[in-house]
Amino acid sequence: MSLSRADQSLFSEWWFSIDRTVIALTVVLLVAGIVASLAATPPIAARLGLDPFHFVVRHALFAAIGFVLFLAVSTLSPRQIRRLALWLLLAGLALMAAAFAQGIERNGAIRWLSVAGLSLQPSEIAKPGFVVVSAWLLSEGRRRADVPALPISLGLLALFAGMLALQPDVGQAFLMMAVWASLFFLAGYPVRWVALLCAAVSACAIIAYFTLDHVRQRIHAFLNPPPAGNTQADMALAAFREGGWFGRGPGEGVAKVSLPDSHTDYVFAVVAEEFGIISCLFLVLIYALLAWRGMTVRSGEASDDINLAKAGLTLMLVMQALTNMAVTVNLVPAKGVTLPLISHGGSSLLATAVALGMILSLSRKRASIRMPRWTTFEEGRIGAPSKEMKI
Repeated sequence: MSLSRADQSLFSEWWFSIDRTVIALTVVLLVAGIVASLAATPPIAARLGLDPFHFVVRHALFAAIGFVLFLAVSTLSPRQIRRLALWLLLAGLALMAAAFAQGIERNGAIRWLSVAGLSLQPSEIAKPGFVVVSAWLLSEGRRRADVPALPISLGLLALFAGMLALQPDVGQAFLMMAVWASLFFLAGYPVRWVALLCAAVSACAIIAYFTLDHVRQRIHAFLNPPPAGNTQADMALAAFREGGWFGRGPGEGVAKVSLPDSHTDYVFAVVAEEFGIISCLFLVLIYALLAWRGMTVRSGEASDDINLAKAGLTLMLVMQALTNMAVTVNLVPAKGVTLPLISHGGSSLLATAVALGMILSLSRKRASIRMPRWTTFEEGRIGAPSKEMKI
């Protein structure tokens, strides 16, 4: 079967308007996630008395569903993406509130709800919605002084970050604040406001240090590690040393047996031990290429919020990946942030797939709308101002 640009079918129109590089990068990460699950999860299943490949099958199933969601979301129009984002944000916040009342507690955190026997993490649902809605509000606030979009966006940030901190999930709270601050800067707001925002985030970090015991303990453990050398950070670094450049071989690693979170927060260490540092560098390259495509490929529509939302979603995924990898190699304190599409977890995988589908949709070339000259990042804007305020 061959496709032609002269073909007027919906599939042909979709195929020739999308960024196929993003599709290829997403497929690579999904396959890498299944391989990483195959390496990391059998010992976890054995400890729980389950079939050795129980979590591998689950991860593969969620990967397949995620890929379908990824493609489905990519067919939506920008207005439909905004509406989907609003519903995701509202549903995520409502479910986060429900989790406080009847959620599942794990390791002292209440982040999950039980739905049909499956664990659901509502904050993952809200994240892509929060980014897109924030981008739209910040764009409108910059363009129209008569619309209180900036205060509304600040209120949403305070609500979402506050609920994350109460779970507690301080790592995700600071991640979302960093993404919002980046959107604020890219939207073209005055630099002095950005400086004030950075000061406010620093103040939040200080408050978290003095009010949350686990945050203080993690920072102390990072700055003054115990001499025994049996912390998760020590075991993760040992996995890199044991794996070397080319790894010990599939199934030959031992870090997955001793690391409590080897299939989630520290899956990068399992990849390093069994497949080598060269495989870790390959994953870094894939995320870098994803960042490049997400930040440079422009939509064919003359709308600032479209490109701002696409940049925000890209930053969210790449910042999360960098944070996870930095924790694994002990560059920053532990934060409980997963590696997108690689770490085990259905909620995270599906939410990441939706975010990537949004990126793919918002970067589509829609030839029916003429695109004016784009301004550059250096000029302080993502693109030309939108002509209407609709959601």
